[in-house]
Amino acid sequence: MLTNLRHGDHVAGDDVSSVDPTSRAEDSIEWARVKRTSTPFRYMFDDLQDIYPEAHLPIEPAAAVVASLKALGTAMVEQPGDAATADSTIPPILTYWGQFVDHDLTANTDRNDDVSITDLPLEPLQPEKVERDLRNLREPRLNLDSVYGNGPQFSGQPDQVPYDGDRLRIGRTTAAHPPGNVAIKADDAHDLYRVAQKAQIGDGRNDENLVIAQLHLSFLKFHNAVLDWFAANPDHKVTGDGSFARARQLVEWHYQWITVHDFLERIADSTVVDDVLNSDEHLFKVDKDTPTDEVFMPLEFSIAAYRFGHSMVRGAYDWNENFGFPGDRSPSSSFALLFRFTGNGGFFGNPTLPDNWPAQFERLTGSAATPPGAVEPTPPRFARKIDTHLAPPLADLSNEGSTETADRIKRILRRLAVRNLLRGYRLAIPTGQAVARSLGIPPLTRAQLLSAQDGQAPSPVDDALVDGAFLESTPLWFYVLREAEVIGDGERLGPVGSRIVAETIIGQLRADPTSFLNQGWNPTLGVSTGPGSDDVVDSIITFLRFAGMHP
Repeated sequence: MLTNLRHGDHVAGDDVSSVDPTSRAEDSIEWARVKRTSTPFRYMFDDLQDIYPEAHLPIEPAAAVVASLKALGTAMVEQPGDAATADSTIPPILTYWGQFVDHDLTANTDRNDDVSITDLPLEPLQPEKVERDLRNLREPRLNLDSVYGNGPQFSGQPDQVPYDGDRLRIGRTTAAHPPGNVAIKADDAHDLYRVAQKAQIGDGRNDENLVIAQLHLSFLKFHNAVLDWFAANPDHKVTGDGSFARARQLVEWHYQWITVHDFLERIADSTVVDDVLNSDEHLFKVDKDTPTDEVFMPLEFSIAAYRFGHSMVRGAYDWNENFGFPGDRSPSSSFALLFRFTGNGGFFGNPTLPDNWPAQFERLTGSAATPPGAVEPTPPRFARKIDTHLAPPLADLSNEGSTETADRIKRILRRLAVRNLLRGYRLAIPTGQAVARSLGIPPLTRAQLLSAQDGQAPSPVDDALVDGAFLESTPLWFYVLREAEVIGDGERLGPVGSRIVAETIIGQLRADPTSFLNQGWNPTLGVSTGPGSDDVVDSIITFLRFAGMHP
């Protein structure tokens, strides 16, 4: 098995047909069943569950632990007057590529009634109950079921992704830009397809903010562009029969490759990623012969480590020329507006996305240079650092909680840091120190966990850690963020976070017999943006460019 192919690597004869993608089309009825069949959540560190609760936060007194977690979550959100958190050098697109991957892998961790965090009194569950009652409503594969749904043969049926033949249907923007604004795209087919504002997509969470909605749109456009590329390159070695199934397979492989070799290698410690790719010993052990509905998603990933992206979210973005640099109209788009300009947010009464709001992704990928002599754009074109400080908008997520939701429940659901910490406690996630020791990694010291240096006054986060007795037993989500802050300088995950995230994503690819890892595929065998050897689609930027979403 070839596990680490890069540019210039080839399989014998450049043969990429060892998986027959047409079998997927023939198996479409089974796909529909699989999509409706839940898959398990389990613990990656089952050795720590065997000694529950020694490796976890205290069970009693639960009310005191819950109060301390709420205090810590509240302290993590920046308040007016706080010193501004420095930006990272990470392009913002990685924040939302990561969110897209999360939605492709998992669903149901935050809204399952059997493990609710809104029940009072909130107490931790026994691990065996969590594994029995919490089910993943996604196939834990990077197979884009969030994009394709059940395939074109089900198009037109209720709650199915809409197609035009083999092509994914695209929606149109509304010509509604006010004086002083410009239409961002000459082509008005630049929104998700909608019915009564609701996006007709495989996962409604991908319409919760405009960044993820426009990224989802790029996957629809990428698929359609692959079909166009087949027609323009009839003799190319990878075209197969030019069918929907072959197009989907190539989209998946490009997406999987980019997720490992662009997203993961930039967001995690690259030496850890390389070790996971090349080692025969794996922390996340799932055999590729395991049936799809038995492949589990690690709870330590879904509930804790992979939520690192929440700290990267900005309060505002340099979004497009109307709501960003050069700032003669509005210097940025607030995060609140990016929630409002979705179907879930109501578009301020428009039926679809107004034509002054499509993304100019070059502002989010780190590829757009500031014009000579111009003032630097506000806000900068970077994500926030991966650390223990969250942007203020994450203290009140406007699209969370329905109008019928009780105020108490709504307050919990809208406070992202509090919700993450309570979820980890409720679902018996082990502490950061316990996980580090299980991995053979020295745990963070008290001095590393506290942000105040010698002679400095403790921060509100420091006070919450001390008051909650969290310095020896630290919630895993917080621990992963703090580790990234002190070891990764906020630019990448530390050793514990990197290991959990890399083991899970690469492990899911290993468990999928159709993945690029198991098929020995690399981007030189895929579609390209031009005729040259440098035109392979092997990064987020080239992916967006092939989709027509990036210059």
